[in-house]
Amino acid sequence: MTISKLEKDKTGLLIIDVQEKLMQVMGRRQRVAANITKLVLLSKLFDFPVILTEQYPKWLGPTLPEVTESLPAYQPISKLHFNCCDVDGFNHRLDSEDLRDVIVTGVESHICVFQTCISILERGYRVHVPQDAVDSRTDENWRVGLDLMKQAGAVITSTETVIYQILKKAGTKEFKQMLKVMK
Repeated sequence: MTISKLEKDKTGLLIIDVQEKLMQVMGRRQRVAANITKLVLLSKLFDFPVILTEQYPKWLGPTLPEVTESLPAYQPISKLHFNCCDVDGFNHRLDSEDLRDVIVTGVESHICVFQTCISILERGYRVHVPQDAVDSRTDENWRVGLDLMKQAGAVITSTETVIYQILKKAGTKEFKQMLKVMK
């Protein structure tokens, strides 16, 4: 696999299952939520799509308020499957966007994030996984998920790397907006 650059006009953000009850048992909850919120701001500044999923929301609750408050619209795709690509509504949304790259965030890295990542790669998309915007209940499973995704062809990256790839240069109004949340 060749590491690819992100281009703002062909990139989308996927947020998988960052729900209240599920995030309570994550060790990196604050960091993951903060980094996803930064990526949502980036998506708003450059007008690229955000796809949000929720795993069995009746049981696990809604998406974290700090994430939903940053979204332009709260339109989660409800699912029971671990792999988002097993859900028609998700596939319709993903296919309706003109994407080449998908930034994949959320939980759990070794379950829903991993399974979705593999399927998105198989469909020909390039996947970028910011390691600081995904989590699992245990450090071991977080690492396993990242290793498996890397072996499958995903680019394991960081939130800051993604942001600066999209920004491309300093001095722009978008750079100044992002700088406020990067400090």
